[in-house]
Amino acid sequence: MKLFKKVLAVSVASVCALSLAACGGGSKPAETTAAATESKEESKAAESVSEAVASTGKDVKDIKVGISIYKFDDNFMTLYRNELVRYLTEEVGIPKENVVVQDGKNDQAEQTNQINNFIATKVDVMILNLVQSSSAPTVTDLAKEAGIPVVYINREPDETEESRWAADGISATYVGADARQSGTFQGEEIAELENKGDINGDGTVKYIMIQGDPENIDAQYRTEYSVKALTEKSGLKAEQLLIQRGDWDQAKGQQIAQDALTQYGNDIEVIFCNNDAMALGALQAINAAGRKVGEDIYIVGVDALAEAVQDVSEGKMTGTVFNDFISQAQAAAKAAVSFAGGEKVDTKIPVDYVKVTKDNAAEILELVK
Repeated sequence: MKLFKKVLAVSVASVCALSLAACGGGSKPAETTAAATESKEESKAAESVSEAVASTGKDVKDIKVGISIYKFDDNFMTLYRNELVRYLTEEVGIPKENVVVQDGKNDQAEQTNQINNFIATKVDVMILNLVQSSSAPTVTDLAKEAGIPVVYINREPDETEESRWAADGISATYVGADARQSGTFQGEEIAELENKGDINGDGTVKYIMIQGDPENIDAQYRTEYSVKALTEKSGLKAEQLLIQRGDWDQAKGQQIAQDALTQYGNDIEVIFCNNDAMALGALQAINAAGRKVGEDIYIVGVDALAEAVQDVSEGKMTGTVFNDFISQAQAAAKAAVSFAGGEKVDTKIPVDYVKVTKDNAAEILELVK
């Protein structure tokens, strides 16, 4: 239950960050020794949210929330979306008809239309997983003019935009994990192997990088920090054989890996993937090529999708990183309801990633399956 306590601690820390309960800490997650059950903690947190809203004279049942997800056809965001809606309706008590969820269809123009519709129907708060994080300034200005707070999730606006919220007193926040940490954990998972990823022992780890969207800050950070952590922790050199955009897609990940394995063959020692969907595709290509993970090649992803975690537990995949959708979704819900109730919310609410290796994969699987 050690991991469960860590995940639970993140949720508790998020409540502290929002100042919804009598907590004295900051926004950085911390370990807790509380022996409370998950249901009790969720109930307590939801009560504190309801109390905060009630203190403003607003009934939770009257809150209207507009949610737009960059696209529904995404494994991780499906898990995130389901937990977000569940928490808002079941734990906080907002009627289901007051929580409107839209599919951005990976089209920023489509999503902007949805946002304008939310504004026209006068929702109390918006929770947005942007198609393009670079659109945040425009979206924030639209929301500010309408007097509607915004909770950005999963895809982080840049630091300049977040600084503007604080400086101008704009009711906006970002809830999410720091992608630099996820990349760092990927690199460490390779560096902590007995051979540090250097299968042929020549002092250089040769790798390919299957990137999500190079314009996405998470993809940029995961790409940069995975290699940085590998070289710093292992003391070895790293040589990039290929970097290619896979758009977070499993089929594209498979095709990129297949082509790379054909071109570079046994020179490829490590495949870094910015997410698990692409890693699962790459793993199919590895298996088809007759390579064996853990013996003549390594592969790591991010998100801790159930299938990927199962592969890690069975030694079929080297590692992944748990992108804690549970704590992120709950923190986003709490921030949204707090905004709707007139409360102030920090401009950034961080949630830690968790490194997933064979040692703890079974424990993580209980959370994500």
